[in-house]
Amino acid sequence: MKDYYYFLGISQDASEEDIKKAYRKLSLKYHPDKNENDDFFADRFREIQEAYEMLSDPGRRRTYDQNLENHQRSFRYTIPPAIKTFTANKIHAKKGEEVIISWQTSNADVVKVLPFGLEKPYGERIFKITEFKDGKFQLLLHATNTLLHKTVVQGITITEVFENDAEKFKNNVEEMFKPQPRTVANRYGQRKIVMLFWGIVILALALYFLIKTLS
Repeated sequence: MKDYYYFLGISQDASEEDIKKAYRKLSLKYHPDKNENDDFFADRFREIQEAYEMLSDPGRRRTYDQNLENHQRSFRYTIPPAIKTFTANKIHAKKGEEVIISWQTSNADVVKVLPFGLEKPYGERIFKITEFKDGKFQLLLHATNTLLHKTVVQGITITEVFENDAEKFKNNVEEMFKPQPRTVANRYGQRKIVMLFWGIVILALALYFLIKTLS
């Protein structure tokens, strides 16, 4: 049974206003028109709409809450969740190349495959990798038993393969000039080339003062 509260990221005692706020925020974030009609965002947007339509109607919500409670009561697994299999047909791929993953879990009532979202306890998904991060694409399978409040996680890392050395060089150069996420070490999101430049300057100054001190 789908957990619509999970889709919207709210608790089961959320008010009507909480539901509206969550829907507005998530629909703006995942709207396909703002994400180049990417399949992941389109699927997530449909989940959000479906959840809002159910929970924003008081009558439908009451019926849904009763069914959800009955479902949770009937789910009496006392054994922790487990991941039986989580595989990909390839662990090296080119950008835009098709990849097939499959998984099977047990004793889990909430299953997620990131970055895609909620999935069935077992299944298969075919997708294309449009972007690698530092030459890697990370997949994570989360299997949760909500009654026991236990989650197990397993990952698959797919590394990027290039057509030739020229393409790899071009990709590395583009990465050097691309703005980076803000971190403690890089508070302003400086490009890698800028960070490299300052690193060389600091190293040169350190060597200069070291030589000056020893001479």
